[in-house]
Formats: sequence, C-alpha cells, structure tokens
Amino acid sequence: MRTNLQDEENVEVAMAPLIDCVFLLLIFFLVATTLKKIDEELPLTLPDAETTLEVQQPDDFIVVSVDREGGFYLDGRPVSLDVLQQSVRERARNNKELKVRVDADRDIPFVKVMQILDLLRFEQLHNIGINTRQGKPGAK
Repeated sequence: MRTNLQDEENVEVAMAPLIDCVFLLLIFFLVATTLKKIDEELPLTLPDAETTLEVQQPDDFIVVSVDREGGFYLDGRPVSLDVLQQSVRERARNNKELKVRVDADRDIPFVKVMQILDLLRFEQLHNIGINTRQGKPGAK
C-alpha cells in the first residue's frame, strides 16, 4: 500500500487550552492571596519576650495599637480614645468572644496600655492578647 506523505496534517500545539490554564492559575493565586487579612503595619518597637508563642489569628479579630507618641489606632487607623471605645462597643455587641490583639510600643508609659485594657474589660471583652517579638535569651 502506498502512502502519500504530502496529505499529512501539520502537528501543532493547541495554545488556547494552555492560555486558559495559565489564566485560571493566575486567578486562583490572586484570590488566595487577597483572602488573607493584611495587618496595617505601624512603626512600633514591640517589647521582647523570651517565651513568646506564635498563634493562629482567628478570622474575626481587631488590633488596637499605641504608638511611641501615645496615639491610639484601631486596625491601623488613627482614632481618639472615645472613637476607639465606640468602635469596640459596636464590634463587641455582635461578638462577645471577639479576639483583640494589643500592639504597644515598648517605650510608652504602661498607663496607656492599661487604658486600653480597662476599656476592653469595660466592654466585656476578655479574649485579649498582647503582641510581642521573640527576644533572644539573656539579651537586653
């Protein structure tokens, strides 16, 4: 039997399915990275603690911060103490088990941290954590 070599079709790589796969992967990674809650980073020098534990942050939590000048922040936004209390009261009304993370600069007077802790206890919030950085044993 005789075959005609000129009748063969050109073999090509189908690019449309490859492009679809690349776009699907791109969309997946974009969605996966934006689902993570990004903390607004303030220029704080956190106190050192030798016995720190890294814990998984829950989905619904708030971050109350105090900077070096004594200014208060709620989730990275500057607020006054009155606005902070109102915002915490509204969030606590919906969820009494709300997790609160306190970020305080190590150079501020402790009375500022106590103001925040008193405010949180007044609003019946007891799931409170204080953010520190891991210190080296024996280092000052």
